[in-house]
Amino acid sequence: MIRLEDLSKRYGKFWALEGLSLEVSPGETLAVLGPNGAGKSTAIKAIVGLLRPTRGRALVGGVDVWKEPVKAKMLFGYVPDRPYLYGKLSGVELLRFAAGVYRLDNSKADSRIEELLAKFRLDRFASGLIETYSHGMRQKLSLAMSLLHQPPVLILDEPMVGLDPHAAKLVKDLLRNYSKTGRAVLYATHQLHLVEQVADRVALVHQGKLMAHGSPSELLRQHQSTDLEEFFLRLTEDAQADLAPSGGPA
Repeated sequence: MIRLEDLSKRYGKFWALEGLSLEVSPGETLAVLGPNGAGKSTAIKAIVGLLRPTRGRALVGGVDVWKEPVKAKMLFGYVPDRPYLYGKLSGVELLRFAAGVYRLDNSKADSRIEELLAKFRLDRFASGLIETYSHGMRQKLSLAMSLLHQPPVLILDEPMVGLDPHAAKLVKDLLRNYSKTGRAVLYATHQLHLVEQVADRVALVHQGKLMAHGSPSELLRQHQSTDLEEFFLRLTEDAQADLAPSGGPA
């Protein structure tokens, strides 16, 4: 469903992402894990067509995101880490606009919008301007928009930011269950507890490179770690130490 081939992004001499190759199969949820600045958001933006890679390519459903952008974008829903939405539209107006972009017929769109507004507890605020929404409400509206056309692929960047407990549980259930019907989910996070709860496989990215890849249990066994926190700290600190100048501080 998602295939990354040598995905790389360079800014001058700095490689924000270098040689990332991964696959997410139908029925699978993959967590891209890494500390702040690891390259997670760079990878996500390259996958969804917001950032042109320096090298390599990203395919969704076998479609190259940069060669056939419209066709590829019909196959996935995307939730950014910071939702930038049209503030002068109401929540329901934005969802109707998105439904038109996804070419949903009006009757199907209206019932789907009503369902999603209720699911994310936004129905009371549907007629209010988005500029009056809190960050958490905008995040929930962004989630609802990504699910409008029931895409076979769901891509999320730090999806838990700013969510209240009810919405956080909805997102956890979504990440855990959305892929079960043959769809695929890829999400980026630095929250270890979220990885433990919902990921089938984990890709640890650090300093723009893939450091480890496998199921949580496989990674713990391979790296002789008792939990994901120990695994995460060991690999990222070892990588940092390897880059430290000889005789200097690690």
